[in-house]
Amino acid sequence: MARVKQPQYGTPDEENPLWTEEDFAKAIPFPELARQMGWKMPGRPKAAVTKVPTNLRLDPDILAYFKADGEGWQTRINAVLAKHVKAANAAASRKKKAS
Repeated sequence: MARVKQPQYGTPDEENPLWTEEDFAKAIPFPELARQMGWKMPGRPKAAVTKVPTNLRLDPDILAYFKADGEGWQTRINAVLAKHVKAANAAASRKKKAS
């Protein structure tokens, strides 16, 4: 039985010729092509406001409280902190107006 010779990596063939400068000039990045074709990109859509990864040390009982409700505990901690910041900013604004 004759063994079929495999083409070497990077060797052009009829179905996959080498690209010319013109081919590269006409090429469209995949995300752009996907948008033009109306394809859905895999994964989660990018959020308007992205979050910053950080390390945060919490008391064990605080962490246990938020983890007790299961998945989403980081989001819940973020919501509590956001609510606190909003209230603190409102209080500071009222204090500034009263001065």
